[in-house]
Amino acid sequence: MKITHHTDTLLIVEDRPMLIGILIIMFVLIFVGVGLSMVLSGEWAGLFFIFGGGSMGLLSFWAFVRRAQAVFSVDQNSVDLRERTIFRYKSVRHSLNEISRAIVEVSHSGDNGPTRRLALQIDAGQSAGTHPVTLAYSNYGKHHAVADTINAWLDSARARH
Repeated sequence: MKITHHTDTLLIVEDRPMLIGILIIMFVLIFVGVGLSMVLSGEWAGLFFIFGGGSMGLLSFWAFVRRAQAVFSVDQNSVDLRERTIFRYKSVRHSLNEISRAIVEVSHSGDNGPTRRLALQIDAGQSAGTHPVTLAYSNYGKHHAVADTINAWLDSARARH
């Protein structure tokens, strides 16, 4: 997660998993290349590499490469939580007044230490609860610094209105 735009009236926080996307594309290209080489040399088993590796890569790309964005706007008095995959775009809008604070959720489920994700806390109303900005937890990025920036921005936006 990183902050891509920060003004008094607009704050945009974004997560673009570029590294995992590049690694998955490399995986697909290797499998398709090996399969194509096998098919061109007369081994029809290469089709398994082409279609099996290609479809597994496409499925992995869909599952793991999701651009997430949180757009905080004073002018529209809203927070838009957006998510884009290769097949779908989803946006959920909340009133800026509903957002209590940004928090960092921590998961200790892996062997590589704790992983984190940014979430927004809504204390009251129909949308009460914790709303993650991203579905995936990660162990890279400055989650706490981003949460602190969001909370400071929310405090200054509330002070102006």
